[in-house]
Amino acid sequence: MGGVKTATPAMARAINDRLALDLLLDQGPLTAPQLRGLTGLSRPTVSDLLERLQAEGLIRVTGEYGEDRRGPNARLYGLVADRAHVAGVDVRRGSLHVTVSDITGGAVGTTTKVAEPDDLASFIAATVAEAAAGRELHTVVLGAPGLVDPRTGLTTDSGLPGWRPDLAAAVRDALAELAPVQDLVLENEVNLATVAEHRLGSATGHEDFALLWLDDGVGAGVVLNGRLRRGVSGGAGEVGFLDADGIDFCRLLEDRHTQGLALEPLADRIMKGALTLVAVLDPGLVVLGGTTGREGGDELAALVADRLNARTPAPTAVRPTTVEGNAILQGAVLTALDRTRDAIYG
Repeated sequence: MGGVKTATPAMARAINDRLALDLLLDQGPLTAPQLRGLTGLSRPTVSDLLERLQAEGLIRVTGEYGEDRRGPNARLYGLVADRAHVAGVDVRRGSLHVTVSDITGGAVGTTTKVAEPDDLASFIAATVAEAAAGRELHTVVLGAPGLVDPRTGLTTDSGLPGWRPDLAAAVRDALAELAPVQDLVLENEVNLATVAEHRLGSATGHEDFALLWLDDGVGAGVVLNGRLRRGVSGGAGEVGFLDADGIDFCRLLEDRHTQGLALEPLADRIMKGALTLVAVLDPGLVVLGGTTGREGGDELAALVADRLNARTPAPTAVRPTTVEGNAILQGAVLTALDRTRDAIYG
């Protein structure tokens, strides 16, 4: 008969270290007394972990707290920002956007290229290396159209020039000679925008929601119980394939079909895709993302909500995106940071 397993000393140290690192990430720099107050750990435990984290090159003394205070208790401890760097990449037709950040999330480099190369993998690798400017990269996350199989990393044809199903592996090989990375991931671009919306936008604090992406592509991202859902083959949220009045939903919302369209008929069209998400998932919240969602703002969201709630008994809030800037790129950086911090911080 098995008993309850207790944490080993090594496990307890790892948990305490990560707790302190996360607090320094969110609220730092902090003093030892402040860490004791926030963690509830004893003075010797905090003293030991601070010494250990400094020896591992993860934190350092950044100054002192209070003008009149001196001594060990006044030392401010902060993360070593350049302990690792990551890159987020937004791959789209005709352009490529890269942001490099340190492990704290501070941007240290950004590059945008406008081109449609024949060798997309080499083009991505060269642009990432240019943005990194000689910095070693721990993790690179690529966001691009198409279904990405979570098991194999292979992707369906996105229609982009130079596309190949093994794009992630090809970029990793091309980077090996320019800026070797430890971790490289390809992710569907709407999934990354969903990550950004969950962490930085209208879905912050929600365990369940769906992002309806209305931009140069149309799709959806799904978060249930706080986790992004990809589906078995990466096809979760592909509402663009839905039939709407005899035409694919994605084509119904292409620029050439919506240009000059008033908000009321536009809301009618958007509701057709949102209704499917609500009927199947009951997420409680639908966020209208992309250029259309941002430009339509609260007015378009309210019109979609009225139409949606007239058709379904499941109460659903509809909000416009509030992520500033490029949501795909920000989601890529956030995902890269999560993977890197887990690898380095434990």
